[in-house]
Amino acid sequence: MTVYEDVVHLEQDFELGPGPKFHVYLVPQSNVTPDVDVAASMYIDLRRLRAFKGSQVFPMPTGVNLAEYPSVVVWCEHFGVLISPAALEFL
Repeated sequence: MTVYEDVVHLEQDFELGPGPKFHVYLVPQSNVTPDVDVAASMYIDLRRLRAFKGSQVFPMPTGVNLAEYPSVVVWCEHFGVLISPAALEFL
């Protein structure tokens, strides 16, 4: 995964097992684990996954300060569970 100022890009080698209503969220917590209540946070929903494999691009909403959202997660809205977290590293 690569995060730019205006998009989140899931790379060609991205792959998850199938599931219902998987969304990509920016979340204000770092080190997201299954114990973190992502749904109760002030997350930003970038959109539902279009596919469980391959490259995808998610536009960043205008005005988002990435410093306030140190993680990107794939979240299952249907079951309210964390599927995959990724901490952002700012270079």
